[in-house]
Amino acid sequence: MSRSVRADLINEAKSADYEETNNKNGLQPAGATVSRKADHIRINLQSDVSAKGVSSGFEQYRFLHQALPELDLDRVDTSVELFGRRLAAPLLISSMTGGTAEARAINQTLAEVAQTAGLAMGLGSGRVLLEHPEVEDTFDVRPLAPDVLLFANLGAVQLNKGVTVDDCRRLVDRLSADALVLHLNPLQEALQPEGDTRFGGLLGRIEALCRQLESPVVAKEVGWGIAPDAVRRLLDAGVAAIDVAGAGGTSWSEVERHRIQDPVRARVAEAFAGWGISTAEALCAARHVAPAALIFASGGVRSGLDACKAIALGADLVGMAGPFLRAAAAGPRAAADLAVELTDVLRMAMFCLGTRTLADLRHTPRLSRA
Repeated sequence: MSRSVRADLINEAKSADYEETNNKNGLQPAGATVSRKADHIRINLQSDVSAKGVSSGFEQYRFLHQALPELDLDRVDTSVELFGRRLAAPLLISSMTGGTAEARAINQTLAEVAQTAGLAMGLGSGRVLLEHPEVEDTFDVRPLAPDVLLFANLGAVQLNKGVTVDDCRRLVDRLSADALVLHLNPLQEALQPEGDTRFGGLLGRIEALCRQLESPVVAKEVGWGIAPDAVRRLLDAGVAAIDVAGAGGTSWSEVERHRIQDPVRARVAEAFAGWGISTAEALCAARHVAPAALIFASGGVRSGLDACKAIALGADLVGMAGPFLRAAAAGPRAAADLAVELTDVLRMAMFCLGTRTLADLRHTPRLSRA
């Protein structure tokens, strides 16, 4: 995508005529859900929606350089196997978007990058796909990424709104996904004028889904972190992995603030700009209460060194969303370059720590508080 195309996508999402634009691109209008997805892309690309007053916490850690690694660089192995898929590096292009013409372009670009670089990929919330099957091609990336570890995605609260196990099964099957991510976002839902806030009794529905769905279920936050008590309850309910998705990156309260027209409600959203558990803190706490579980880390991961620190702190997979969204909007080359950069930095950092494998990195004594 060139710079001019990127500008066109932003304007398309901003336009009041987005439904007409979607029709010209082969999509049918899908109502308020699609409009919201278009808003989210536009705001993330145009506005400062980073968390305020809280960081991911990775800057609080430093590695002790190993001048004598006793290791050849070409022997460093960054690969990992998860859910039956082999990844070249433990990096996830986190769940972002779907349902609009611009989302289709972004998802296709990122799928090709994930396939080439050997990374995992998450799709945006499939709620719009369940409501409007005609937007399937904005999510359908499996033909472009046949070997990728692919995550379908759905708001967990939808289980309280009539979405069934069969719906979840259909979503996973339709996208040929390897697992289903249930995202937990009570604050975002509370701030959205059209938000769904019926979270009562949700854990029981998650447990029932985990029992009945043939695919693994992953629970993740969207940027405010999962505390250790919730980690334990979710694992006991049967989820296969936890993505702590902590604070320090994109703040969805800030994203929603930019959508809110009422100035009072906008100030309510602004009050939460620094809300949440930092990613590093949430990751350490989750690993402490669940030493054998699959734990993913996302939220404010900005570099290969951040990813390296996350793995050393206990992450099995490290996710990034915002940097890949901006790179994809800049074009396929920028997105591909970002994937190469992240993987190269991780590999070289492992070399300079004398850690040949990811298992070695997780047990390195060379990470300390800054």
